[in-house]
Amino acid sequence: MKTITTAFIGVGGRGYGLLQGVLEMMEDVRVIGVCDLFGDRAAKAADAVEEKTGIRPLETTDYHEILALSGLDCVMITNSWESHIPIAIEAMKAGIRPGVEVGAAYSIEQLWNLVHTYEETKVPCMLLENCCYDRNEMMIMNMIDQGVFGELVHCEGGYRHDLRDEISHGRENRHYRNANYRHRNTENYPTHELGPIAQMLRIGHGNRMVKLVSQSSCARGLNEYNRKDQGKDGDQAEYRFVQGDVTTTIITCAHGETITLTLDTTLPRFYSRGLVIQGTKGMYEEDNHSIWLDGLYEESETFRWRKHWGNADDYREKYEHPVWKSFLNEGVRGGHGGMDYLVDRAFFDSVRDQTDPPIDVYDMASWMSIGVLAEQSILQGGAPVMIPDFTNGKWFQPYNIPKED
Repeated sequence: MKTITTAFIGVGGRGYGLLQGVLEMMEDVRVIGVCDLFGDRAAKAADAVEEKTGIRPLETTDYHEILALSGLDCVMITNSWESHIPIAIEAMKAGIRPGVEVGAAYSIEQLWNLVHTYEETKVPCMLLENCCYDRNEMMIMNMIDQGVFGELVHCEGGYRHDLRDEISHGRENRHYRNANYRHRNTENYPTHELGPIAQMLRIGHGNRMVKLVSQSSCARGLNEYNRKDQGKDGDQAEYRFVQGDVTTTIITCAHGETITLTLDTTLPRFYSRGLVIQGTKGMYEEDNHSIWLDGLYEESETFRWRKHWGNADDYREKYEHPVWKSFLNEGVRGGHGGMDYLVDRAFFDSVRDQTDPPIDVYDMASWMSIGVLAEQSILQGGAPVMIPDFTNGKWFQPYNIPKED
C-alpha cells in the first residue's frame, strides 16, 4: 500500500483532533509537516507526531513552508474559516491536493477562483464534510436511492448547537467564531446540514440550487449568556453582536424542490441537525428518529393529533448503507461517531488512487456559497438572491431519448 504524505495547516482544536485521528488510525498516512499561526500550537502538534512516529515533522507558523515541502501528496486545511479557500487555491497551484475543513465562503469571487484553479490545474480538492458520512444520513440516502420515499419534494436541515461558551470565549481561546459573530449576519456554517441534503437531491448531478431567501432574528442570546458569565460590566455583556440568534434560509432547486436551513447556535438548546426528508411516499424526521410511510402508519383512533411513527432503527437491517455495513464489521472508530474517520479515509483513498474525491470542488463551491448569498439576502431584507451555477451547465444530465426505429 502506498504511503501517503500529508501535512496539517491549522492545529487548533479541530485541526489537532483530526491530526490525532490520522496518527492513531491511518497507518498508510505519514504526517511530514504541521503549521499554525500560533507557535505553541504548532509545537504541540509536532510533539504529538514525534511521540507517535519517532520522527519530528516540519514545524512552522508559515503555511508557505508547508506547501514547499518536497514529496507532499496532500494537505489538510483545518485553520480558520476565512483562510480555507485562499490556501486551498495555493495548494492546488502547487500540485498538492487539499482536503478542506468545513465553513462558509466570504465572497463568490473566491469560489469562482477555486473552481477556475481546479479547471486549470486539474488538481482535485475535497471538502471534508463529515456529516455526509453519518450513519443515519447514509441510511436515509440509501432509502432514497431505493425509492422508499418516492420523489423528494422538501428537505430541512440545521446547525442547531449551543455554542455560547465557545463563541464568548473565542478571544482567549483563539477561536475564529467570535470574530465572525461580531461582524457577519448569515448562515455561517451551512454545509453540515446542506451537504447530505444536496447529495440526496442530486445537486450538481442532475439538479442544482437556483435561488434563496434568508432572514435572521435579533441577537440577544450571547448578551444574556455574557451577563451571567462575565457580569454586567463585561465587555461582551452589551456588545451588539451582528449575527442573529436564529437564521432561516429557504433554497429553491431547479426542479422545484425546496430546502430550509436553520442556524441556531446562540440560544440554550439541544444539539440537532434537524434533518427532515419529505417525498411523495413518506418522510423521515431526525428529532424523533422516525419514519412515516404512506399507508403503513395511520392516525391514532384515541389521539388523532398524535401520529404513529416507525422507529428508524427498524429499517437498519434492510437499508443500512453499504459503507456503514463494512464499517460496523471492521469496527467503528474516530471522532463524531466515526464519521470523521470515514470522510478522512475517503479523502486519503482518493489521493492514493488518484481519483476524483466524492465531494469535489463544484460541490464545495455550491455548498459554501450559501454563507455569502444568505448574507446578501439578509442585508436586503430577505430579498431573493440567485445562486451561481459553478459547473457552467455540467450539472445538467439530459434524458436518454429513445431512438426512433
